[in-house]
Amino acid sequence: MKLSHKLQKLFDFDVLVSVWEHASRWTHPVNTARIFRSLDDLDFESIRERAPYRPNPRRIRKFINLIQDLWLDRTPPLEILDLGCGAGYFLYICKLFGHNGIGLDMDERPLYRETLPLLNVHRVVYRIEAQVSLPDFRQRFDLVTASRVCFHIKRWPEISPLVEWTSEDWRFFINDVRSRVLKPHGRVFLQFNPRPDDSPFFTSELRRCFLSEGARIVRSKALFVADPTCFPRFKQTERPKSRMLALFP
Repeated sequence: MKLSHKLQKLFDFDVLVSVWEHASRWTHPVNTARIFRSLDDLDFESIRERAPYRPNPRRIRKFINLIQDLWLDRTPPLEILDLGCGAGYFLYICKLFGHNGIGLDMDERPLYRETLPLLNVHRVVYRIEAQVSLPDFRQRFDLVTASRVCFHIKRWPEISPLVEWTSEDWRFFINDVRSRVLKPHGRVFLQFNPRPDDSPFFTSELRRCFLSEGARIVRSKALFVADPTCFPRFKQTERPKSRMLALFP
């Protein structure tokens, strides 16, 4: 690798912000032992015969890292909507930090029917489709999250080969969330899996699409705010700053 390219990577804005975020996580540690103890206190034995399962510590730690990266361990109580909520662990941990949350997901895994009530996480059963609005939740949210996003794959997991949403599909989804789901200063956080060939999720076309909608892209993550003229910040406790003024999370 040429020295000029190394220097370019060293001073890349996203790299600097990533270092800042990891430093923030390190300087504001959370009591992970308390979180795991609270899970140990739940009666997983009562569902084991119907759904043999144990909480995955590695996945739980990833959710804890995400909570730290979004500053949810340091912000006042928020209303959170988690798309593709799965077993409900992310929202469960959010509740330990004082937040309220609703999950949204399909009802295809019997396991989740067992874990969600055990974790006391409310789920709206719904399949997210291209060019179709999300359901009416009768409230708006401070934060909408989706990790390991799969809903952009049309008719997933039923059809092969995989067909993804187009840029227009993504624009519809982003504008629908902004106009109908988010509070005025709310945020949308999306985290994507790598592609099957391990290439980055964001193709040049998708990157242009997301950036044109005001996204902040850091590796496989995209962050939006309700106002596309404002700079998305992982730390969000007040009105977002304009893009001209925002320098750090």
